[in-house]
Amino acid sequence: MLTSGDIVLLDFGVPTGHEAGFPRPAVIVTAATILKRRPSVVQVVPLTSTNRGYDSEIRVAAASSSGLTQDSVAQCQHIRSVSAARLTDPVGAVSPVELRQIRETIALLIDL
Repeated sequence: MLTSGDIVLLDFGVPTGHEAGFPRPAVIVTAATILKRRPSVVQVVPLTSTNRGYDSEIRVAAASSSGLTQDSVAQCQHIRSVSAARLTDPVGAVSPVELRQIRETIALLIDL
């Protein structure tokens, strides 16, 4: 079962404009209480190894626990809802601190 903070591989498809696209890792940000119900749609934030220095990007360290081979950033400005059927098994997970930072940044972006 997926949990909040898991990193999965996901094909975001061909991007338009400055959207995140193509196959890449993504962080599950859906609340744990929702994930327990095995929803058909979950919320994810794509990761990239290109740090553009945006305030909406949160650093995610490469580590055996994350499954990432290079430092990356979570692109919180690109939060998306995707079908749970498109997700792979987790390759790792972000740390609790990284997940909190991602969620706080999303909250700022949507004025919560």
